[in-house]
Amino acid sequence: MVRRTGGFRRKTRSKLRKNYKDKGKISIRRFLQKFNEGDRVLLNAEPAYHDGMYFPRFHGSEGTITGPQGDCYKVLIRDGGKEKILIVHPVHLRRVQHGGN
Repeated sequence: MVRRTGGFRRKTRSKLRKNYKDKGKISIRRFLQKFNEGDRVLLNAEPAYHDGMYFPRFHGSEGTITGPQGDCYKVLIRDGGKEKILIVHPVHLRRVQHGGN
């Protein structure tokens, strides 16, 4: 049997890299942000904080909050034709602004 090469963050050098202007301490506002059920969110990983990070394949996906789970939130996304639920810490989520007049 062949052993699996690499781990969770394999081949994510550019995907999970911060811009040089954004390096430094994590914003406490993003860390403590609250969401309600039904809110639309964008999965945007915070590379400096590994807890509650989703699988990197879903980076940039848009989903819907379905409820809280501990300090994290359950996010419903569509992957191809299938719906999946991810458990994501709020530091890795960005609220999607609804386009209005």
